Amino acid sequence: MTEKFTNIYFDFEKNIFHLKAKNTSYIIRIIKNKYLVHSYFGKEIKNYNIANDLIYLDRGFSPNPSGEDRSFSLDTIPQEYPAYGNTDFRTPAYQIQLENGSTITDLSYVGYKIFKGKPKLKGLPATYVENDDEAETLEIEMKDDVIGLKVILSYTVYKDFSAITRTARFINEGNQRLKILRALSMNIDFRDSDFDFINFQGAHCRERHIERKSLFTGMQSVESRRGTSSHQQNPFIVLLRKNADEDYGEVYGFNFVYSGNFLAQIEVDQFQTTRIQMGINPFDFSWILEPTEDFQCPEVVMVYSANGLGEMSRTYHDLYRSRLCRGIHKYKERPILINNWEATYFDFNQDKIEKIANCAKELGIELFVLDDGWFGNRDDDKSSLGDWFVNKKKLPDGLNCIVNKVHGMGMQFGIWIEPEMISENSELFRKHPDWVLQVPGRKLSTGRDQLVLDFSRQEVCDEVIRMISEVLSSAPINYVKWDMNRHLTEVGSKTLPYERQRETAHRYVLGLYRVLDVLTSKFPNILFESCSGGGGRFDAGMLYYMPQTWTSDNTDAISRLKIQYGTSMAYPVITMGAHVSTVPNHQVRRITSMDIRGHVAMSGNFGYELDVTLLSDEEKNKVKEQIIMYKEVRNVIQFGDFYRIISPFETNEASWIFVSKDKNEAIAFYFKVLGEANAPLKILKLKGLDENKNYEIIETGKVFGGDELMNGGISIPYLEGDFKSYVIRLKSK
Repeated sequence: MTEKFTNIYFDFEKNIFHLKAKNTSYIIRIIKNKYLVHSYFGKEIKNYNIANDLIYLDRGFSPNPSGEDRSFSLDTIPQEYPAYGNTDFRTPAYQIQLENGSTITDLSYVGYKIFKGKPKLKGLPATYVENDDEAETLEIEMKDDVIGLKVILSYTVYKDFSAITRTARFINEGNQRLKILRALSMNIDFRDSDFDFINFQGAHCRERHIERKSLFTGMQSVESRRGTSSHQQNPFIVLLRKNADEDYGEVYGFNFVYSGNFLAQIEVDQFQTTRIQMGINPFDFSWILEPTEDFQCPEVVMVYSANGLGEMSRTYHDLYRSRLCRGIHKYKERPILINNWEATYFDFNQDKIEKIANCAKELGIELFVLDDGWFGNRDDDKSSLGDWFVNKKKLPDGLNCIVNKVHGMGMQFGIWIEPEMISENSELFRKHPDWVLQVPGRKLSTGRDQLVLDFSRQEVCDEVIRMISEVLSSAPINYVKWDMNRHLTEVGSKTLPYERQRETAHRYVLGLYRVLDVLTSKFPNILFESCSGGGGRFDAGMLYYMPQTWTSDNTDAISRLKIQYGTSMAYPVITMGAHVSTVPNHQVRRITSMDIRGHVAMSGNFGYELDVTLLSDEEKNKVKEQIIMYKEVRNVIQFGDFYRIISPFETNEASWIFVSKDKNEAIAFYFKVLGEANAPLKILKLKGLDENKNYEIIETGKVFGGDELMNGGISIPYLEGDFKSYVIRLKSK
């Protein structure tokens, strides 16, 4: 007997849950009427009849939970959500401490619910549906009757995406308080270890560089303990088969929809099984659960691809563009902007801003963004964070005046803010020194001469909402860049009791999400962009509130090849801010042409970050040409399909192509980093085109079949020298 929905099935005879996303199957089995076994995750199976059944053996030092069958041990079973202390010696997905100090739990299967749609997560960002027919959700109830702990495992299957989301919710139905020590959002036990592992490492100005390595016996992990998802690691990892590459082979992506401390962990055990887990980092974390209270884990988005990394990325891109990003801007073309930061830093006045904006308008730029220094007494980074009122020395006529003047030029106007931070030299700190994260008796560490407001406190969040709302209501502002320029230290809260201090970091993130939810809902017409020293908080959690992120403070075109290539593994191009800046570049001092700077920046959310009034006439004409071209291809770049062609991590080159959904338009970019003597000529094989269509090359007027361009390739002209780029625009005939 089978209970059947469109995408989730339960077979009563076999005790099997079969979840089917687009081209994907995920199968869970109940054994011994108690344990959840992970049976399969991969390419769609029409009918699963347990051909890969478990084989039980007496494994010696693998104990037996019942004491009756020496061949049955949880130490050798592929599980869905394993516990600690009842014969499984691998890392548990969760751990609970009781009032008596013990940390042993034993969840048993109780029942399930299947329903259409996808419920919201309380206080947390997550992917969503606009219609209940888009997805189906399975909730599996597990319980430990000894302590009254209930755990709900939630799985949502999207019909039109090869994506399954997972999360867990803990409910205390007992009579004693429980302390959660570990609460990961997902666990999968694969029954082999024939995988490579990709993670995305980096630093400030060097974010999301790709690392690929073979799995080894033991533990391998990436994590953040910095209070944010961080520049150093990203809450996204990939498992892929040894033969998998950009276009071929099995690939599994795991992305955590969360902006704080995270852990992504892979354990290969003695029998070469692979356990993958993801969730809130247990480091310095605990959460007290009083009777009747619950705790909701954030979401993990799992994507399977049978056709390499590229197909995985395009699934994430389509899902996140349409069912993670929200608001009126998710389907709107994003404006070309100019930001004054690298043009002026703190040294500007109203006249200087007007001159830059007026010149930018003449070049075709659509949005002017006033960066740091417009508020309080802010002449450097040592003061005034928290004092969100206009700096009258720089803007004597107020914010509303400069906004209206820029609007009068025919441009939109945006501002930079950093609401999570506070300067010791500020009116707000002098009034509320207790509002910062702090630990009794410990000196406060500073970063960029600033401290961090305690967003775990409701009154702090309420005041930030009030102050920023006042600013955004004071003038017709179109865009906000929300920055965060340091990580968390002295992570403690003045108002939490001692036994709840390790809740502070997660409560901070929950407070941030509440502030963002209120402000973005209150000002729905404003386009919000996230930033954290550039790409230090480029994660799916922030994209739920702000549909784009400043990809990196490093604006050097050559550095950006790797940064943007790595970021594209999970995050859509439309979410990546990318600007042309001056040379020598302010971060790496490299000198590159306006051409390659423009072509790299066009491969994202396009803008400029320099003083356009200082450009030569030749440079201004080049900017005009770039803007005209970008406006012509903007829709394809921001909403089309993205195909990576050449990796800058593997060669001296990089290449990618954007193809419209109807495959009628495309634009390909080719980049060469360093020149070399007698270099071989290059033939570039394009991707994503319709092999049955003919395409005109806009630059030359020549027409070729899509099959020829993808299989035979197109010749790239010989590019002499360093840091060269070439563009190919195509339209179907």
